[in-house]
Amino acid sequence: MSALLTAAAPAGEAERRGGVRSVLALARFEARRTLTSVPVVLAFVAYLAWIVWRGRSSYDGYPALQDADRATQGMPMLVGLAVLVSTNLGVLRSLRHGTEDHFGVLVVQPWRRTAAHALSVVPVALLTAVCVAGQFTWEALKPGAVGHGSPAELAVGPLTVLLFGALGVLAARLLPSPLAAPLLVVVLLFAFMLGTGPSGEGGLSWLAPAVSAISSDTLPSDLLGRPAAWHALYLAGAGLSAAFLAVLLAGGRHLVVRAGTALALALAVTGGVLQAGGVAPSPELTAARERASVRPEHTCVEHGRTTYCAFPEWVPRTGTWAGVVDRVRSLAGGSAHDRPLVVRQRIEARYGLDGDAAIPALAEPDQVTVGTAWGGNRVPEFSSAVAAVLVAGTEQAAAEVCDGRMVTVMWLSLSWMDDPMDALRRVRLDDSVRGSAIVLAPTDPLSMTEGQTDVVRRLLEKPPVGVGERVRTHWAELTSPGVTTARVAELLGVAGPEKADSCVG
Repeated sequence: MSALLTAAAPAGEAERRGGVRSVLALARFEARRTLTSVPVVLAFVAYLAWIVWRGRSSYDGYPALQDADRATQGMPMLVGLAVLVSTNLGVLRSLRHGTEDHFGVLVVQPWRRTAAHALSVVPVALLTAVCVAGQFTWEALKPGAVGHGSPAELAVGPLTVLLFGALGVLAARLLPSPLAAPLLVVVLLFAFMLGTGPSGEGGLSWLAPAVSAISSDTLPSDLLGRPAAWHALYLAGAGLSAAFLAVLLAGGRHLVVRAGTALALALAVTGGVLQAGGVAPSPELTAARERASVRPEHTCVEHGRTTYCAFPEWVPRTGTWAGVVDRVRSLAGGSAHDRPLVVRQRIEARYGLDGDAAIPALAEPDQVTVGTAWGGNRVPEFSSAVAAVLVAGTEQAAAEVCDGRMVTVMWLSLSWMDDPMDALRRVRLDDSVRGSAIVLAPTDPLSMTEGQTDVVRRLLEKPPVGVGERVRTHWAELTSPGVTTARVAELLGVAGPEKADSCVG
């Protein structure tokens, strides 16, 4: 009898021994197991490889940080799915190994063990946050970076990992089977792709962890209209709800657990409701987008003989634009060599991030449009727009050029580049250097006939110095409306086209 009394520990002492220290010790152990599990290691290897591969060439070296923050949200979902599987298997380890009955003699109750498994996800989420910070910092430190990132958007990746890890623990308590986690992964992937996938910005899409909505044109930060803060609150609440529900199902009935569950659910519901209400643009945002599209409030700076009017976030990039304008202008002759120009940054923001509307050409003389994206194909497109205005006078007139002036435009636009022939290929819609084609520009496209393409190709194969002297000497005739491609070729000293001019529609 005395032996039995000696062996039985007081309830208060047992409670203390199975308290916070035991939970934290088990959480540290499970965190190491999770971080070193095969699925999680492979997921992080793929994640890091993707960051390196994408970071070397993303945004052509000219990122807008209000896009770069959203670009950090996709890959953490892969890590989250791996963590979901690993935490689920961790909770079910005792069942798989047949040791569950042995845990019954321990003072760490099942609900405390469940809480430890939920806490074990935190270090993985912190490692994800380090990866997110590294990816975003890489973009922010690029010399061509502009704009501002959002802390709420950057928090989505780590919160996604927390949510998925908590779902793995909850699934183990709801359905204690090794098949539960793989089935849940399939269900989540199916829901993301067919139900609330991250490709759109509708109300239901915000139920998904990541809603990237990368648009073709970058918008200023204050025109995005994304309920990013409410979405972060929704993810945090959903993750906490899953964790507290798992603890409740494991037998945790303490006031702290019940209160935590209620608070977490309130956070998730509040964030979910407010993010759904924030999807539709407010009247103030709609008006701001209208102004930015029709009557933008620009900051104007001067570089040489050109004035550059841009949205405030893009003012640091005006020097880069000026480099292109100066190179094109230096090749022109007549008054175009010194004629003042105005470069205006223009966007179509009225349709939000999902919009893909074209920007109409300007009718005002000596004004050139530039967009919010830069690098890659955007450089020859802008260069062609500058050359077209120098030759035709306005963007509207340039879009209607169908004669030999197009040869002069394209030579001015491309001859100064490191690889003019590659630039010619990239600026044409069909990525070719032969035949007729549409030439892309920030506004209305230009058009080249097959004969004009032949002459331009021959000119780009010649040293630019000799051709440049002829361009300046014969500038008046080269830019006269109605001049034929054959005459332009003759003036510039190359073989003429085999076919007569014929505009493409």
